Amino acid sequence: MSDAILETARDIMGSPWVYAILFAIAAIDAFFPAVPSESLVITAGVFAASGEPNLLFVILAGAAGAFVGDHISYAIGRTAGTRFRHRLERGKRAGASFGWAARMLEQRGGLILVVARYIPGGRTAVTLTAGTVEYPLRKFSSFDAIAALSWGTYSGMIGYLGGKAFEENPLLGLAVGLGVALSITGIVELTRHQVAKRRRESTPSEGHPEELV
Repeated sequence: MSDAILETARDIMGSPWVYAILFAIAAIDAFFPAVPSESLVITAGVFAASGEPNLLFVILAGAAGAFVGDHISYAIGRTAGTRFRHRLERGKRAGASFGWAARMLEQRGGLILVVARYIPGGRTAVTLTAGTVEYPLRKFSSFDAIAALSWGTYSGMIGYLGGKAFEENPLLGLAVGLGVALSITGIVELTRHQVAKRRRESTPSEGHPEELV
């Protein structure tokens, strides 16, 4: 990346509009997971290590966006009901995601809302399913607030620490931050698959409750 592009990125990150962008992207990502909100929050955290944007506002904007987006996903599930969900379940892997989400909500309640925010594809499946099965809104909001704030803090701090470690080279700090996030996600996914494999081997007749996209 050239110095000109880096300066442009600094200008964007120094604008007060960056918080609105973080909020909007995090909100959209909650019900349309093709949008890379975590990468954007990490990027903002890297630049926050140099002074702009403000790290606290980065975390709060990302968390608030995630909270609102999760509630939009919940509302879609609540209003559109099973018809909308069945459309998304036509794919084999998507169907496994929603089946897993329904079982986890029944077995573990709101705790799965916190866990699923860190699982690729899991957050949308769980929040949409929560609305479909009419999981109590008050409980949903309480657990989702914890999930959103912890996720915003996690993403922002990974970027910030990477930016601090390589303050003279924000691009390297960004690469480190994204690499750490991807590594943690990979470890979580590997652990989850190993646990699922052991459960399937011990109770083969119960199906594959842990399969997720």
